Amino acid sequence: MARRSGSTKTLASIVAIIGLLMIVAGGVTWFMVQDQLSAANITVAEDADMLAGDEVNGPFSAYAEAQIIDKHALEATGGKTYAELDREDPLRETAMSASFLRASLFTSVVAFGVAAMAIGLGLTLLLIAMALMAVAKAADTTDVTTARTA
Repeated sequence: MARRSGSTKTLASIVAIIGLLMIVAGGVTWFMVQDQLSAANITVAEDADMLAGDEVNGPFSAYAEAQIIDKHALEATGGKTYAELDREDPLRETAMSASFLRASLFTSVVAFGVAAMAIGLGLTLLLIAMALMAVAKAADTTDVTTARTA
């Protein structure tokens, strides 16, 4: 039985290392995206539905700014999207710029989500590693007790 607990401990160690790597990778990603958004010095427009006036440096403020950019673009184009505007319409460039900015902000929202998911997965893997270690320890204790009574 000692051999099985040794394998379980090895597996637990591998799972723990992967979990720690996921946590670190998620944290680094989160802070890199946050740093890049902060460096852009974007502020959520005052007429936004939420977080008006806040610095865009996280997923919620990025989402809020993307939503208000869409609202402003539609107001500027009379409710038409880039695809709906005639190719010669000068407002098409406004719609295109707004679409590009929104896509960039939504990309950061997705990056924050992926980073959070990586951190959550890493924590889950650490919990699994702890459970595996507990199982290995219980197996070792059972082996010692069995050996003493034999």
